Amino acid sequence: MKIAVIGGGGVRSMFLAKSLAQSSEELGFEEIVFMDNDQQKLQTFGRMAAQVAGRIKPDLKFRITSDAVDAVKDADYIITTIRVGGDDMRISDERIALGKGVLGQETTGAAGFSFAMRSVPVLAGYCELAKKYASPDVKIFNFTNPAGVVSQTLRDMGYDFTFGICDAPSGFLHSVAKLYDASPSAVTGECYGLNHLSFFESIQLDGKEIMPELLQNPRLYTETDMRFFGKDLVEHFGCALNEYLYYFFYREEAVQNILNAKVTRGEVIRDVNLHMMDELSKINIENNFEKCLEIFDHWYGQREGAYMANETGVRREGKPYHFDIYEKDAGGYAGVALQYIRAQSEYVRSGDAHFQDTQSKNTQPAQMILCVPNQGAIEGLLDDDVVEITCTIQKGACIPHKVNHLGELQMELIRRVKLYERLASQALREKSIAKAVDCLMVHPLVNSYSLAKQLVQEYLEANKAYTEGWS
Repeated sequence: MKIAVIGGGGVRSMFLAKSLAQSSEELGFEEIVFMDNDQQKLQTFGRMAAQVAGRIKPDLKFRITSDAVDAVKDADYIITTIRVGGDDMRISDERIALGKGVLGQETTGAAGFSFAMRSVPVLAGYCELAKKYASPDVKIFNFTNPAGVVSQTLRDMGYDFTFGICDAPSGFLHSVAKLYDASPSAVTGECYGLNHLSFFESIQLDGKEIMPELLQNPRLYTETDMRFFGKDLVEHFGCALNEYLYYFFYREEAVQNILNAKVTRGEVIRDVNLHMMDELSKINIENNFEKCLEIFDHWYGQREGAYMANETGVRREGKPYHFDIYEKDAGGYAGVALQYIRAQSEYVRSGDAHFQDTQSKNTQPAQMILCVPNQGAIEGLLDDDVVEITCTIQKGACIPHKVNHLGELQMELIRRVKLYERLASQALREKSIAKAVDCLMVHPLVNSYSLAKQLVQEYLEANKAYTEGWS
């Protein structure tokens, strides 16, 4: 089996390499290829990823390349994690929105549409390459933001072999498991909503419902990403919230916090990346990899510690960051994709839908949270609306779980943002300025025709190298 990573020169490439290498024997990966068109990043982070993979599985065939066709040729699975325009364009996206008093966060805020204007055409190009050169049954897992808009648009373009991936829901369940000193496989959840806008209606530990007691646990609000919410808000909803809902429920605080900090998330990441790259450029990666890891630990720790800190005023606390090559992988960045691959592999080996879930050791269909078409699971949304939801994985198919208890407040926000995503998809596919204005106008964090019109005009100008044909 061959797996390719498009965007394999990213800062988080070592995480992917670790996850893939640790699972390679179990899942039958015979070849792993990391591809990036940024040679400097590929020769830095791609080579560091190769060192990680080689230390975990010395006989694994692991390559880096700048040739996209070489990467996807005969690939069974492809992971896309790209940043078209780089960190500087992200900063521009966010600053344009903030200049109008609008949240510029690139996945939830208005800046996400600008990012999608650049990323969707490039991702569609990779999908076409996959159709031509990859395995006929290839599956593509997209990590590229804004994952909700991107997943909807790629599906609307006919690329039904693509799946939107986010590690926030699974990461939250892992943090709940830590609260109970339990194995991650012992904690499951019924999640519904959209990417970066989802709710857990149920969380179970060893099959027992724990939501009511969990919401009363004070550690939930200090040791998980629920730290961003007041207990009063959580009790009002009566369920666990995706961390990015902070931007909707504390909108004016988020904008003011960023303005007070005088630095955006994009600027934090750019500065961290520049310092890290500068220091790594002076080190021989193959001969002094331990020093490379020291540099990575320092700067990646800075990045993680600042996660949502400027926006929320809450900084992550904990031990100094350390990337441990040999520690058993907890999932994280690649865990969702690997969970899907594991489920499909078990299905093939067993020849039956009720295969053995190798993580839980229980004979049952595998379940996971993915961005997939709704298919009637959430009433009030269209069947082809891409939603983030708990699914049962069967051979070649993801069956979203029917949501039985839809909260009125939750659904009002979900419907509004889904309308934004649907209009954004139409705007991107048709290169329509009018539809772009419509999508931002209905976005809850913009909610203004005049602001939407200004934003679209400025984003078209900022993206003029990527937006030929828009009218």
